[in-house]
Amino acid sequence: MRKILSLLKSPPVFWLSVAGTTIGVACFVKEHLQGGKYTKKTSADGKVFIVTGANTGIGKETVRDLAHRGATVYMACRDMKKCEEARDEIVLETYNKNIFCRECDLSSLGSIKNFVDKFKKEQDKLDVLINNAGVMRCPRSLTKDGFEMQLGVNHLGHFYLTNLLLDLLKNSAPSRIVVVSSLAHVRGEICVGDLNSEKSYDEGKAYSQSKLANILFTRELSKKLEGTGVTVNALHPGVVDTELFRHMGFFNNFFARLIVKPLFWPFIKNARNGAQTTLYAALDPELEKVTGKYFSDCNLKNVAPAAEDEAVGKWLWSVSEKWTKLSHN
Repeated sequence: MRKILSLLKSPPVFWLSVAGTTIGVACFVKEHLQGGKYTKKTSADGKVFIVTGANTGIGKETVRDLAHRGATVYMACRDMKKCEEARDEIVLETYNKNIFCRECDLSSLGSIKNFVDKFKKEQDKLDVLINNAGVMRCPRSLTKDGFEMQLGVNHLGHFYLTNLLLDLLKNSAPSRIVVVSSLAHVRGEICVGDLNSEKSYDEGKAYSQSKLANILFTRELSKKLEGTGVTVNALHPGVVDTELFRHMGFFNNFFARLIVKPLFWPFIKNARNGAQTTLYAALDPELEKVTGKYFSDCNLKNVAPAAEDEAVGKWLWSVSEKWTKLSHN
């Protein structure tokens, strides 16, 4: 007994004990901070889904869950190599062969149009469109059509894709549109005088603007779809450890990896937990007639006042329609 007590008092054992306790507490905290989970066994058998940005992160985990539920899923991705790798992994795990990779580069209106044309030749219905793909805080660059990248991919790309698929969604009603936005919308402002960030550019402001645009689009679209049986809702997935952080140099330098990331680790969701609110919005039977809302952690949340500005929402719709030349399609 004395030898055991002596061993326990030794510095190496003491610090190992402290480290073990700290890790245990961190794991306990992390598990309880992963947010709401969609636990219903809702079947998706016979239903057709499109998920953008489906080869990694939240999108990939969304497809994985839908595949387990028997869904037919189209993975709309820019990088086809990564998409095929993700698809192979999911098919091997779920034994669901109805998972398909299709090229859809949201930074190109032409690519989006080609995706939709091919999809309509293969499918005569669409039950759920999940607008998941996004870029975050990237250096200023332009899409193939001249739009600022974050506005172009996060908002305009999805705006164009959704509108091209509306006829199919209406014919498939009851159907749903799910828009992955972000809590960052509360810091957003629609720069009416410089929407495309041509006069000045701040990567954080541009990202927040694009996420606010997501919610304004959702709310305006919900009004246009009244009586059609098609619902559209937006959501905040939480702070999730995905490739979205790749442009944030601070989180990728040596100091951050060594000290800062471990401190934030308990409070950051993994991709599977980050997908839960998406699944809730896409599948929950109780939301069949709920539209124009915003969710987080599988619960209804309030949006920022700027997201309730109907005049700005109508203006943004009009500009988005003009810039994407929807009337020509």
